[in-house]
Amino acid sequence: MIAELSPETLERALTLLKAGELLGFPTETVYGLGADAANSKAVKKIFEAKGRPADHPVIVHIASKKNLASWANDIPDDAYKLANAFWPGPLTLILQRSSLVPNIVTGGQDTVGLRVPEHPVALTVLEAFGGGIAAPSANRFGRISPTTAQHVQEELGGSVQLILEGGSCEVGLESTIVDLSTGVARVLRPGGIRLQALTEVLGYEPELKSKTEIRTSGTLESHYAPQTPSLLVKHIPNDVEHVGVIARRPAPSQNAHWLELSQNAQTYARELYAALRKLDGLGLKQIYIEEVPDSADWLAVRDRLKRATFKETT
Repeated sequence: MIAELSPETLERALTLLKAGELLGFPTETVYGLGADAANSKAVKKIFEAKGRPADHPVIVHIASKKNLASWANDIPDDAYKLANAFWPGPLTLILQRSSLVPNIVTGGQDTVGLRVPEHPVALTVLEAFGGGIAAPSANRFGRISPTTAQHVQEELGGSVQLILEGGSCEVGLESTIVDLSTGVARVLRPGGIRLQALTEVLGYEPELKSKTEIRTSGTLESHYAPQTPSLLVKHIPNDVEHVGVIARRPAPSQNAHWLELSQNAQTYARELYAALRKLDGLGLKQIYIEEVPDSADWLAVRDRLKRATFKETT
């Protein structure tokens, strides 16, 4: 069931969370599949609904930076610098977990991912709930993240009793993940907060890590992927009949299912997952995605496209 936020639906959402059930809700990045982060049995339902591996941690959403000390230990000054600058917002901080955090949330690690989402519906629920909500993206594991309530309904409707409507997600890509568990900032996943913005706040440039010993959300080589075979290409082939295309220019003919996305990186990011979902539902034999610029503005988009089109080699 999809419902607009109202006093009645808020009460129902809180009742579900307190009873250990799942809730679909919007954030500025993507829609989340949420459960009481302090309830191991409730969080287990997230893994079951998504088909998520047990060792793959989930991010805990909190209402305010004031809640940091409840969920994390040994919090460095840089964490507060980033929280002050970017929360609420699309930034996840990896910190040493507190005793409040169940093992299932962290995949058995000593660290936990925390963030304050910038969406009025999410914040209203979090403030009223009073605790943390563990919430990965509300889709089957490894598939395209949802950016509308309808996407959640189509993919996980049988697993979640209530999905809160929040419109299309403003950012459209998952949060930037910054690891501060060792005291020095490392970016484990690019997202809605750019490296330059982090550098300005921290006073030094954080290292961008493509691989790390810490397991975090959305960093597997294959992720965010459509079921239709997809290729990232420099040039769209001439023979595009019966295939899908995502490009930043108009279609040269009517033979392809061609979606023109924006030349602006932020707008493109907001449109990407919905475009992939649309093409993935057409039963096509192939999706071609035109490469995007190799510049700082496009870093998060390039990361998602690389993972969405990753193919194992033998």
